[in-house]
Amino acid sequence: MINKIAASVADALAGVKDGSTVMIGGFGTSGIPNELIDGLIAQGSKDLTVVNNNAGNGDTGLAALLKAGRVRKIICSFPRQADSYVFDGLYRTGKLELELVSQGNLAERIRAAGAGIGGFFTPTGFGTELAKGKECREINGKNYVLEHPIHGDLALIKAERGDRWGNLMYRMAARNFGPVMATACKKTVATVHEISDLGELNPEHIVTPGIFVHQIVKIERQATQSGGLRKAA
Repeated sequence: MINKIAASVADALAGVKDGSTVMIGGFGTSGIPNELIDGLIAQGSKDLTVVNNNAGNGDTGLAALLKAGRVRKIICSFPRQADSYVFDGLYRTGKLELELVSQGNLAERIRAAGAGIGGFFTPTGFGTELAKGKECREINGKNYVLEHPIHGDLALIKAERGDRWGNLMYRMAARNFGPVMATACKKTVATVHEISDLGELNPEHIVTPGIFVHQIVKIERQATQSGGLRKAA
């Protein structure tokens, strides 16, 4: 019987190796799988390459992983914002390597990995520092830059609902990079707030099929200061 429901975050993340490439879903603070990031910190793997849209906020989530000294390199499109001081400090002191990728190219490079595409030409970045050292080609009178796929060892994503086969549905903006990251990695672990019986999820609403998901972990919703339940986007 296929059952991808893990008993705990620790069980789901057991065996992550040093030097792994870890893709972490999220756009700003929307859809960040904070429980899985905390679990990765507790798990102890180091020398990681992290792929994310940005480079963490404040002292929690991805920023906490950076602060713990577990990350060697980050690949992202938007590393600096008002509260990205953890990244800023590590990068300025040479303790963290950065590969800057424009947001569209980041998404497409991840998608290309999942689709088995060996590379693609894009006009984005041509004539800028982002194209330095890369193959450029003129096609039909327009200049393009060759970009290569980004493959990962582990994807950590946040979903809304799932079933024991690993089929996932997302909530609004929390969807962001999760679906493409799940296809591009050797292993995908997702958190969900609700676990549905098989057949209960509408097939037309399933965004990530279970074939791309290895384990899911049910987590509780966080209470707000007012005492209500917060449905994190």
